[in-house]
Amino acid sequence: MAVDHSGSIIHSVDLKNFSLDSYKMIWLDVYPEKDEEGKVLKDLFNFHPLAIEDCFHFLQRPKLDYYDGYHFFVLHSINKETMEAEEVDVFLSEKYIVTFHLHQSEETELLYEKIKQVHNVKSLTPNFVFYELLDKLVDFYFPCITEMEETLNALESGEYRIKQIMKQVFETRSGLLKLKRTIYPMRDLLYRLLNSERLNIPKSERTYFMNVYDHLIKLSELISANMDFTAEIRENYISVNSYRANTVMMTLTVITTIFMPLTFIAGVYGMNFDNMPELRWEYGYFYVLGGMGLLSFMMFIWFKRKGWFDKDQI
Repeated sequence: MAVDHSGSIIHSVDLKNFSLDSYKMIWLDVYPEKDEEGKVLKDLFNFHPLAIEDCFHFLQRPKLDYYDGYHFFVLHSINKETMEAEEVDVFLSEKYIVTFHLHQSEETELLYEKIKQVHNVKSLTPNFVFYELLDKLVDFYFPCITEMEETLNALESGEYRIKQIMKQVFETRSGLLKLKRTIYPMRDLLYRLLNSERLNIPKSERTYFMNVYDHLIKLSELISANMDFTAEIRENYISVNSYRANTVMMTLTVITTIFMPLTFIAGVYGMNFDNMPELRWEYGYFYVLGGMGLLSFMMFIWFKRKGWFDKDQI
């Protein structure tokens, strides 16, 4: 879309007979299906080859590069299904803004529909479009964080088994790390944008960019808080497993301790010596069994008084 010198908004620009001098402001959104369509960036605007290369190659970190007559931004959007970052590149000057993305961008589509409803043509500047694009990108981060928070809150309610909890925690933590790799660099980019002397952002527009920066600060804090929460859940899981292991070991220790003297007695009377006096007692078998039972009972009572069978101990 473009704004001509008469103040009219044009929603269909003929790129074959395109000339920047014919328009007061223009926004070109390039969504190529094939790499050769990138010739638009080179032939019409003569952008730097390195900037064009960044558009088509592997995912770049959010950044800002300065060129003669324009600035090049690498922004990130979030794929709601995979939580993976997708690159949105922006060429910004005082007269035009060119957005470029290899994947379909819901944010640019919504932005275009919003700009179509703008009545004040004077407000349509490249900086305005750039701010609205940033705002849309950042707004789409919030549902992803909210969904993960709801998942963690559901885990906290205790409606899941421990194995299910840990599986969900690691999946959520992985998603948070993906968001962190996008939101933190975007936050740093906005900070650089606000403090750059080479970007001529009017004071009246700085407030809007500061609002986006505040949103990114809030998102960073939410990510940090949720990552701490997942770490606490993981540590609690380890603690619970250690507690259960200690409980089992204590129970087995009590049983083993009770049976140790009984095993000793059974071992003594299991020896095959001829001159063992108790072997010929008429009621020796019952005496030994009774003694073993009494010994077990006395040891049980002693352990119980020591608190070995209390719930807070086992």
